[in-house]
Amino acid sequence: MRQRQHVAIAEDKDRIENRNFSEEEKKRKPSYDLFSSSTKTLMVCLAMRMANSLLVQTYFNPDEHWQALEVAHNIAFGYGHLTWEWKKGIRSYLHPMVFAALYKVLALCHLDTPWFMSKAPRLLQSMFCAVGDLYLYKLSNVLFDDHVAQWALFSQLVNWFMFFCFTRTLSNSLETVLTLVGIYYWPCMRVSPNKAPLFSRKWGVAIAALACAIRPTSAIIWMYVGLLELFLAHDRLKFIFLEVAPIGVLVLTLMCLVDRLMYGSWILVPLNFLKFNFLSSGGDYYGTHKWHWYFTQGFPVILFTFLPFSIAGMVLSKQWKPSGLIAWVLGLYSVLGHKEFRFVLPVLPIALMFSGYSIAAMKTAASLNSKRKGSSNSHVKCPSKVRLAIFFLLSTNIPMALYMSLFHQRGTEDVMNYLSKEASNNKVKSILFLMPCHATPYYSTLHHDLPMRFLDCSPSEEKGALDESDRFMMDPASFASEFAINWSLPSHIVMFDSEERSLREFLVSHSFKEIRRFFHAHLKVDRDLQASVVVYAFTGQ
Repeated sequence: MRQRQHVAIAEDKDRIENRNFSEEEKKRKPSYDLFSSSTKTLMVCLAMRMANSLLVQTYFNPDEHWQALEVAHNIAFGYGHLTWEWKKGIRSYLHPMVFAALYKVLALCHLDTPWFMSKAPRLLQSMFCAVGDLYLYKLSNVLFDDHVAQWALFSQLVNWFMFFCFTRTLSNSLETVLTLVGIYYWPCMRVSPNKAPLFSRKWGVAIAALACAIRPTSAIIWMYVGLLELFLAHDRLKFIFLEVAPIGVLVLTLMCLVDRLMYGSWILVPLNFLKFNFLSSGGDYYGTHKWHWYFTQGFPVILFTFLPFSIAGMVLSKQWKPSGLIAWVLGLYSVLGHKEFRFVLPVLPIALMFSGYSIAAMKTAASLNSKRKGSSNSHVKCPSKVRLAIFFLLSTNIPMALYMSLFHQRGTEDVMNYLSKEASNNKVKSILFLMPCHATPYYSTLHHDLPMRFLDCSPSEEKGALDESDRFMMDPASFASEFAINWSLPSHIVMFDSEERSLREFLVSHSFKEIRRFFHAHLKVDRDLQASVVVYAFTGQ
């Protein structure tokens, strides 16, 4: 008890020092009706995120469709492809069940049309995102004040990667929401842990357990928070045996029951996930990066122009606990070979909160400086440095967000929306995708039970063995000729223009003709430039 009280007193002192800069500002700044209550803040965030979700029209990561919506479609409608992960039991059905329920509602209301099937999942995710935005605001308010909270929310809504990724149906997006909500309830993450509400920690533990059930790697985040709570708490035995243990067992039991129902047998997903991704480095099959990638490229890219503001906020605020969480997550994820931008999405809002702190500090410092010089209306005008910072952040992040969300890699989404409409008019009988595996959405967008075939890329037991996707990319023409020997002739073939040149003779010889071409990208990502997606239709008898 004494240890935690001493820590709390020291942290209260730091908080008083950190917040002194804004006391004068609080007295003079006008109230923001928009953020006068949690309900109003939530409504603002909800409106922004729903618009955000409708503006996201590009393809980012296969897991958005293949590990969430495709599985949900299979649950709700009885057809949809399940990738190898679901056969090995390294994914829990908890996350897809959310969207399966949505699909069921759409079907019951006869709203399972092409537009709703493609837009509704992201609209649902945008509602979760709005909750995450609200809790970032509330967390910033608890750690600092409402002035910082407003700028933290500004940073969250403007950041290009949050706009581009947050409303997608990735498990990382829901994990990010749960991280923001959970951290708010953990006493140890507050400046004054003893001032947290009575049941706050129980809520925090429950949300942490749910986050780990949905995405096992979330345990990296909650390990830090849990150890910190264990260090600061005076009631450690109660925390372990009356909160963590029973709540953890309850959530684990719920997950096991759901997976038992869906898999048809008892499966412990976290254990299978641990064996594949950590003990056998199975994730490395999809590519590896240098150990320092998150520090030198990954996190700086997603923070983008907010990076200097976030670093300044960490230094100025002296809040080591959330700063330490960011360093902890980046450090542990750096140990893993396979790295992706989306893996560190849950701590991006924390970094953006510090950006909000530095902007608020700039505004307050400029206002106080103007007051010393005798300006009577310094609180009305936004200081020039702050206006310049806002202009800089808006002018760099908004174009990036819109370009990545509206243009970069949109062809694979457009082609499936087109084929869905064609299938509704009985113009599509079967589809073959001659392109890298999982390059497009699948049944969850097509929403017609038609034969479809894509090139398999499941990990092989034999090290170094090439999968279908690899063999196709090495020599498209030879692979297609060999593949056509035993194929069931499709009515449509979909491919990238980068492989179309090699396949043109093959397509003509088999009576296929181009019918549509969709813009895909201006820039190459990890292969040759895939500028467009092309659809060929069978014209023979």
